[in-house]
Formats: sequence, structure tokens, C-alpha cells
Amino acid sequence: MLTGILAGLGAGALWGLVFVAPRMLAMGQGGYSSVDLTAGRFAVYGLVAAGVMLLGLGRRRWPTMRQAAAALGMSVLGFSGYYLLLVLAIRDAGTEMPSLLIGTIPLWIMLLGKPHGLRWSALLPGLALTLAGLLLMMGSTHGATAGAGLNFWRGIGFAVVSLVSWTAFAILNSAWLKRHPEVNATDWANWLGVATGLGALLMWLAAGSDLQMLAARDDSMRFVLLCVLAGFGSTWLATILWNLASQRLSASLCGQLIVSETLFALLYSFAWDGHWPTLAQLCACVLFTLGILASIRAHR
Repeated sequence: MLTGILAGLGAGALWGLVFVAPRMLAMGQGGYSSVDLTAGRFAVYGLVAAGVMLLGLGRRRWPTMRQAAAALGMSVLGFSGYYLLLVLAIRDAGTEMPSLLIGTIPLWIMLLGKPHGLRWSALLPGLALTLAGLLLMMGSTHGATAGAGLNFWRGIGFAVVSLVSWTAFAILNSAWLKRHPEVNATDWANWLGVATGLGALLMWLAAGSDLQMLAARDDSMRFVLLCVLAGFGSTWLATILWNLASQRLSASLCGQLIVSETLFALLYSFAWDGHWPTLAQLCACVLFTLGILASIRAHR
């Protein structure tokens, strides 16, 4: 159980990086498109996964047609489709509100993936603390969203759809791994990576920017670096860690660990902006953390 918890927290720390990546580039009109960043990140993921599979050619399992189809479907729900929607949300609504909405994923997974033998009364403290943290953080950012226009609410819409996409992925991925214990976490991460990389290539060919235009930009090296960091660390390595957590923990406990993604995303956002969080935001982070600890205790 401890290994699963540490793996889930590690995945959350790596996932938090992708919330600030769109803010580190010139996005939108005259800059990089959401498809460019999404396709770049997952092209790297696909290349790393394919490389690992080829290096272990004699030792790695290869997927059956049914397993390959499952990987392709999961890759859209949890990777390319989800992140494209999230980048669009951050472009239109900033970092804080999308990260908070994604932070409600633990609530939905806990409600939908509760183990049969676990009483609701045992879950209520963790749920209450997590919800209180979300509401407090949301209230502390109300000034930034006052007078928001159509773009902001469009971003919130993208964030809600991305939330639904990843919630479905988390539940279905956990169930699939439990039904297939013969598939280890690294193999599954690599299969997902190859499927996601192929999807990213098709996405960029269909709607990405011209390659020469991308190479001519002043911040092209930053774009490449972010794609490599997001593709290797925040995707390939994070997926292995999350698969380890999914195999060792219930879906509801995994859901609570996703709160760490929101905490790290906010931490990275504050660091990028160069200011400390307010007292209310710090209190919200404490409530998030207490919610995780309460949920871990309930699952013992």
C-alpha cells in the first residue's frame, strides 16, 4: 500500500508540471497552438515508449489486438483528448480555476469507485476536507475571475469536459489493470505511449502549425524542452507510477491521491508567477493534504 501511495504522489508531482507549461509559451494568436503543445508532448511520449519496447525486444510482452484497441481508447481519454482540452482551458481561463476543477476528480472517482466493504461514514471526513479545500481555494481566486468574459467561461467549459474525460480514464484504466494482472505497469505505459504518439502525429498533421514556422520562433528551444520534459517525465514516467498505484490501491484511494496534482500545479504556478500564496490558499492546501491523509486512513 505504501508503494502505491508514493507512486501516486510521484505521478501527481509530475502531472502538475503540465499545468504551467502552456503559460511558459506564447499561446494563441501569433504563438503556438494548443495542438502544437499537445502533439509535441505526446510525440515524445510515443518515441520514448517505442524506444523502450525496442530495447527490450526479447523481454517485453507485445499487445494482442484487443489489448492494442484498449490502449488506443484509453490514450484518447487520458492523454491526447484530455490534455488538448486542458491546454485550451488554461489558454482561456488561466491556471488556477482549471486546476481546481481538475482537483475535483478525486470526489468523482471516490463516489464512483468506492470499494463494496468501505462504509460511507469512513469516507466522509476525507471528502469533507477535500471539498472544503476546493471551496476555499475557489473563493480566494474570485477576484481574478470577476468580470470574466466569454473566453473565460469557454475555458471553464473545456476544463469540465477534460475532467469528465480523465475521470472516465482513471476508473476504466484501474478496472482494466485489475482484470489483466499479467500486464505489468511498464508494458501498459509503453502500449499507451505508442498509441498516444500515433494519435499525436495524426493530430498535428490535421491541425498543427507548419514545422518551419515552429523552428523559426525565438522560443523554439523552450518549446522543445517543455515537450521533452512533459513527454518523458509528466507522461511516460508518471504513467508507470500511476499504473503501479492503480494496481495496488482501490480506485477511490487513487482518486484522492490525484489531489496532489492540484497541489503541485498550484505550487508550480505560484513559483512561475514569483509570489507566495495567500493565507487562504495556504489553508486550502492544508485542507487538501488532510483530506488525503484521512482517506488513506479510511482505506487501511
